[in-house]
Amino acid sequence: MKKAATGGPSAKAAEGLAAVEAYLAAVPEPGRGTLEKIRAVIRSAAPAEATEAISYGMPAFKYKGGLLAYAAFKNHCSLFPMSLAVIAQFENELKAFQTSKGTLQFPLDKPLSSALVKKLVKAKVAENEAKKK
Repeated sequence: MKKAATGGPSAKAAEGLAAVEAYLAAVPEPGRGTLEKIRAVIRSAAPAEATEAISYGMPAFKYKGGLLAYAAFKNHCSLFPMSLAVIAQFENELKAFQTSKGTLQFPLDKPLSSALVKKLVKAKVAENEAKKK
């Protein structure tokens, strides 16, 4: 999370975090618990400088551009790696899931494996870092 000169999170980062918390609070179970697990894994794998915000109406992590977003819908949860190349890179590992252009869908009550989410985060971080050079 970005730090302001005062040593705390910047106002913009704090605002984004509050918006994400409000989004999650509005999601009924079991979707909320599933998204909270996904969020924790993304946070653990993302660089310390990554920030959280609402993007396109969904919670998202940003690091040198969009990193990953996630959301709950009526019948499933989705993870958005924000990259067709990253989805293609893990095509074999994603065969068990419903995928479409830019999204990975999974059951409301069954979060993706931590290992898979971490791989997706690391791949997207690498992609973003390569673009910013």
